[in-house]
Amino acid sequence: MKGERTRTATRAASEATQDDIVTAFQVDALDIRGRTVRLGPTLDALLAHHAYPPAVKRVVGEAVTLAVLLGSSLKFEGRFILQTQTDGPVDMVVADFVSPDKIRAYARYDADALAEAERRNETSPAALLGRGHLAMTIDQGISTNRYQGVVALDGSGLEAAAHEYFHQSEQIPTRVRLAVGEEMKPGGAESSWRAGGLLAQFLPQDASRARMADLSPGDAPEGVEEHKVDEDDAWVEARSLVGTLEDVELIDRDLSSERLLYRLFHERGVRVFDPLPIAARCSCSREKVSGVLASFGPEERREMIQDDGKVTVTCEFCGRTYKFTAEEVLGRVDG
Repeated sequence: MKGERTRTATRAASEATQDDIVTAFQVDALDIRGRTVRLGPTLDALLAHHAYPPAVKRVVGEAVTLAVLLGSSLKFEGRFILQTQTDGPVDMVVADFVSPDKIRAYARYDADALAEAERRNETSPAALLGRGHLAMTIDQGISTNRYQGVVALDGSGLEAAAHEYFHQSEQIPTRVRLAVGEEMKPGGAESSWRAGGLLAQFLPQDASRARMADLSPGDAPEGVEEHKVDEDDAWVEARSLVGTLEDVELIDRDLSSERLLYRLFHERGVRVFDPLPIAARCSCSREKVSGVLASFGPEERREMIQDDGKVTVTCEFCGRTYKFTAEEVLGRVDG
């Protein structure tokens, strides 16, 4: 991965904690590669642009963490876009990662449906997303076709959807853990938000060791046996270890990423790579917004002009507002 340098010397895991980073790791004895993510101020900066209720902030936090886990694996300059379209109170979430280190996010929710979900005490991120689909898009620029993978969201949340995606699209045994928490401050000070995640993938040199069972046949005729494959012992061990992770470990500000990885894999030995920083940064600009306006027809642009003779555009991601005169929008010069 770009910017990584292997630390080959055997040493104790660093106790130094650091937020807003991605740390790649490798467990050679188990043929495991993966990444951990720790987000603090960056997540707060993303959420500060919108007055989301706490339950919606948790959904956004999970989506951002998953987008960083997946997008940070890009080995080229490009964009990874994670987007949900569902029937839940939070019916759309977009997390947009621009390699190597920029993230922005936006969510749309129905306030009335959210209030009803809170009344029923059904406010987990999985419940608020509901059912629909998760699309993951890799965009390398205008000279290259986009790649998009789509997987169903069946009410089980983003972790389960990620597992299903790697099963059906990539055929790579994968485990993902996501956690988001609100950190309350003493004295009534404004709370802060933290998120953490871990992705582990089984990537042996002998690809036959990573064989996976076929997808469920669904309504196959009675008597048809489901395809089964014995999982490799190394992957069974790694998957079990990842399953022991507690949410609090992923977001604990006093537990470094290296110490977390050591807790999981110290018996097998784990190699870590230099962490890469992550920052909240929107890619909008006046020039880009102007280009979008120019893509509309003359009549559509005239309808956009407000009573004050201006067109106002607000970025849904960062809340920045851009104002254009009627002459700028219509392409005319006054006088």
